[in-house]
Amino acid sequence: MTNGRWACTGKSGAAAVLFLSAAAQFSPRAANGQWPQWGGRNRDFSSDAKGLAASWPEAGPAKIWSRPLGQGYSSIAVESGDLYTMYRAGNDEIVVALDAGSGKTLWEQKYPAPLPEGMDPQFGKGPNSTPLIHDGKVYTLGVAGRFQCFDAKTGSPVWSHDLMKDFGAKSPTFGFSCSPLLYKSSLILPVGGPGVGVISFDAAAGAVQWKKHDFVDLYSSPILIQVDGKDQIVLLAGSEAVGMEPGGEIEWRYPFETQFKTNIMTPLFGSDGILFISTGPELGSRGLKISRKDGKCSVEEVWQSRKLQMGQGTAPRVADTIYASGGSDAASFLFSIDAKSGKIGYRERGFSKANVIAADGKIIILDEDGTLAIAPAAPDKLDVKSKAKLLQKPAWTAPTLVGNRLFMRDGETIMALDLGQGNTGT
Repeated sequence: MTNGRWACTGKSGAAAVLFLSAAAQFSPRAANGQWPQWGGRNRDFSSDAKGLAASWPEAGPAKIWSRPLGQGYSSIAVESGDLYTMYRAGNDEIVVALDAGSGKTLWEQKYPAPLPEGMDPQFGKGPNSTPLIHDGKVYTLGVAGRFQCFDAKTGSPVWSHDLMKDFGAKSPTFGFSCSPLLYKSSLILPVGGPGVGVISFDAAAGAVQWKKHDFVDLYSSPILIQVDGKDQIVLLAGSEAVGMEPGGEIEWRYPFETQFKTNIMTPLFGSDGILFISTGPELGSRGLKISRKDGKCSVEEVWQSRKLQMGQGTAPRVADTIYASGGSDAASFLFSIDAKSGKIGYRERGFSKANVIAADGKIIILDEDGTLAIAPAAPDKLDVKSKAKLLQKPAWTAPTLVGNRLFMRDGETIMALDLGQGNTGT
């Protein structure tokens, strides 16, 4: 390290984590955008939805439907009027497709999923990963490392890999959790283990394209960014943040190691080149400037703050402000923080640990107690307009927003809500 800057390694350099009352009209095909993967279209927990109500009645926004589902933290992907998620029933995992308008099951695929030897189930038995929808196919990763492809309309299996048996992957302590990233015709998946830290698969056939690195204890899902017009994959691994070429070669590394090597949040990148990462109290949060000069990439620490300590939550960015939840079980806070400087705009109590998504100049908050709330995306003040308890603890799954329809789940129920103006009655 020199003056807060870490040099990149080139090709020749050192190698190196949850919905039937009266149904309502719903046509996602006409909705303003879909949510085909973890974090939405751009993997940043933001939606281009418009026309959301500024507040709701005391009981919460209008419920379109609600139905039993099952255990798991897999969030809900949406494409062409269908929902896709995963849940557990006994020793089986189930991949399920639901009709977005009614919640009715379209198809299910069930398979045995005993927990990997050594997995700690104290925070749940999964599944943890979110399906990815692309080109008529659904890609899923189970808690025991079963990586699969299904036909999106019929549920017919297309291909499958057992990451532990096929590649010698090492299960993270709390089970496989990463959600795959689509890059052109490839699926980039953090796996974990000697030589299989990350694997690239052909999306159509499932064939391995490359496998590299020795990362372990992987929970955070990768993102795709551009640095000076060049594509780059960013991954928050157990001990560091790394930037990789799409072929897997590491361009930069930034040490980010906690005692238990458990980094969970998904990195967030802005058009100004600022990468936001966060973890527990030992390190808190960082703002990193990613840049390229003369073909070489570098990472510079711009700011750090131990006040914002994120675990598994989500953190969207609106203009220059990041909105996030952090803290401990004993003291949780909602934050706004300036992405460029790290200056905290507000740090407010009132919610347990939460996921946050952004749309239409608003932030939508779902905390682990099952309380849903909405507030303006204002950098200097948290002004909650409405809040209602709708789910049961632990509601750890990030909600999904498509148009004015919000989909969310806990360990027993999945539901759809109407957040549109004029549709907020019970």
